[in-house]
Amino acid sequence: DQTTVQSFRQFAVAAEPKLRQALTAVLGSEEGKDAAAEALAHGWENWDRVASMENPVGYLFTVGRNRGRRWWRRSRPMFYVPPVGRVPWIEPGLPVAVSRLPDRQREVVILLFCFEWTMSEVAEVLQISKSTVQNHAERGLASLRASLGVEL
Repeated sequence: DQTTVQSFRQFAVAAEPKLRQALTAVLGSEEGKDAAAEALAHGWENWDRVASMENPVGYLFTVGRNRGRRWWRRSRPMFYVPPVGRVPWIEPGLPVAVSRLPDRQREVVILLFCFEWTMSEVAEVLQISKSTVQNHAERGLASLRASLGVEL
């Protein structure tokens, strides 16, 4: 029915960027995009149930993460490394260092510092508390500093 189509379309337009960004943080650039598309397809197939959930984006994040991990059994996600000389400059070792972080630390660090999400947004999508987000952010940044040899 047209109301259902319109309802899902509005949800998908609002949810897709966050879902794609969150899954990119987990699975890497290309795999994250594919997993977000798969998660939204699952959301459409089950829209009557998903629409009534308290946190449908968090649920679809879990669906996409689980499917992505099953399909792409790579030990570490691959992140885009910008060409040298392009603005903004980044530490050349950063993409590899980020990919070596434990999964949850990597997710939190990327969402907070690359995509500029709030702690509340990260907590909601990852379905963890804000204090857990803070702990993972602190540990992740400390690990990055240590692996890149950066001191405060």
